[in-house]
Amino acid sequence: MSANRRIRITRRSLMRRAAVAASGVVVAPYVLTSTALGAGDKPPASDRIVVGGIGVGRRGSSDLRWMMGEKDVQFVATCDVRKDRREGIKKMVDAKYGNNDCKVYRDMREFLPARPDIDAMLITTGERWHAMAAITAMKAGKDVYCEKPGSMTVAEGQGLVEAGRRYGRIFQTGTQRRSEANFVFAEQLARTGRLGKLHTIKAHIAPWNPTLSHDWRPAEPQPARDEVDWDLWLGPCPWRPYNKKYIDGGWRGYYDFHTGDIGEWGSHTICQCQGVMPEGMYPTEFIHPGNIDGEGFQAVYPNGVKMVLTRRGWHGSCGVRFEGDEGWVSVADRYGAPEVSNPSLLAEFKTIVRDYVAETRRPLNHMRDLLDCVKTRRQPIANPVVSHRSMSIVHCANISLWLGRSLKWDPAREEFVNDAEANQLRSRAMRDPWHI
Repeated sequence: MSANRRIRITRRSLMRRAAVAASGVVVAPYVLTSTALGAGDKPPASDRIVVGGIGVGRRGSSDLRWMMGEKDVQFVATCDVRKDRREGIKKMVDAKYGNNDCKVYRDMREFLPARPDIDAMLITTGERWHAMAAITAMKAGKDVYCEKPGSMTVAEGQGLVEAGRRYGRIFQTGTQRRSEANFVFAEQLARTGRLGKLHTIKAHIAPWNPTLSHDWRPAEPQPARDEVDWDLWLGPCPWRPYNKKYIDGGWRGYYDFHTGDIGEWGSHTICQCQGVMPEGMYPTEFIHPGNIDGEGFQAVYPNGVKMVLTRRGWHGSCGVRFEGDEGWVSVADRYGAPEVSNPSLLAEFKTIVRDYVAETRRPLNHMRDLLDCVKTRRQPIANPVVSHRSMSIVHCANISLWLGRSLKWDPAREEFVNDAEANQLRSRAMRDPWHI
């Protein structure tokens, strides 16, 4: 990151000084400003992570505030197909830094090559763009924090993993509960045997879009390209007529743009459930629940553990429950503390969380984990493989529901066993010029 940039600047300045000295011209002393050196507790420019954004909207602005709250981050530019979003984020960033420096762009294909100074990208587009934007950014040499879900298909997830590997980039998907104390505690109870032998893990799925529509909204007059670049908004998705509800969040519930209830919250909760399983172990059987909404759907692991997808039994969002033969733990958003089968388990809360941080050297801050990994080049907790493998469970579950039957999965080959129809649904056609 900054080390290479610092070396280049130093070499250029030395060569320039040498040339000037050789010409006999007197050179005035070079003065470093307090801003360059870092004032107060602000790191010097050479130690800051320079960040840009793609598709930063309502959810993304929360991520951006989180990111800009870290003292070693400097956010410098935003790219969005919507003019109101571009200008809104610029206003927010300029107010934060007390200047007018945040630059705006419409097309990431122009933005990424124009800004070699940017180290990392915050990507918070709608789902249809997550994998494509992240892959494009990594190809351009940027590290990435990308909102969940990490992919729309198995093939997109495979592309994400390959891009991270090929270009040596750091990627964190926005499953932030992997870095929150209550959820870490619950996962650690399951991982460390405090619940006995696990037999069931439960993942909360959203209650809004049990089925995905293959229809589309009626056409409305298309705005000027500078106001909303509709072609870029669609990106790799099939062409659909413009409708303002799409750009205001009304893309949810449509097959073209959404991973449904299972992807909406399951991208969080399935990732957490997968995190308590032995490394490298993934479901091999997906059992259809006999309904169309996925309630009670089961993903079965080779060791017999069953992951059950359910909307029931929670009094908060994005919940997980781990059940063993000696106890259970359940947690969701807005739980003051995890619920447990035996109150004595909670007596170890601080110790378990403290030991996790000491052992893994991970902060209980998902964004900070990404930023630390940008500097150290260590893989984050929700890296491309974690994102892809957990999202593959989402996709397999959806495919099973769409086809109306149970399926067998080969995790090593990442394909369904003896089911050509199901295997065709691991990818989707992409509209030119976009491809993985």
